[in-house]
Amino acid sequence: MSGVGHRFPEFSLTGVVSSDAQKAFQPFTHESFPGKWKVVFFWPKDFTFVCPTFGKLEREFRARDAQLLGASIDSEFVHLAWRREKEELKNLPFPMLADIKRELAGALGILDPEAGVAQRATFIVDPHGVIRFVYVTDMNVGRSPDEVLRVLDALQTDELCPCNWQKGDDTLQAA
Repeated sequence: MSGVGHRFPEFSLTGVVSSDAQKAFQPFTHESFPGKWKVVFFWPKDFTFVCPTFGKLEREFRARDAQLLGASIDSEFVHLAWRREKEELKNLPFPMLADIKRELAGALGILDPEAGVAQRATFIVDPHGVIRFVYVTDMNVGRSPDEVLRVLDALQTDELCPCNWQKGDDTLQAA
């Protein structure tokens, strides 16, 4: 699995950005959103019980100059259908990337060997394309977007941050 310090893989995927089929599909690559932090998170399949919950904190991530990018191994058409079907996804404020060939999930090493789908993985990628945080949970366990936001805040200080550090707390000083 790709880890901290590795470069995030190059990719070119179709993303769904709207519930309107006329405006829904846009191309995205590893070069999209230059100069921004990226929070790239995967879920195993659309139409599952554990939804992509990062949308509730999208403004917080945007305020930190971070772009959210959600992804699964489903096609852009399945993403569009899910957005249209599920009320809380209709106005989702981030792209849903279609990794239907499993190229990005495979390059990251997060394909579940038994289920053949992407694991529930989250990556924080710095503006230089370097992975700074990786978070993977069991398929049956949702993640905490609040924790991802806390870690992004800590990474953006470029300082030593103690356990359970919160934005505004003192950082550690090397002796």
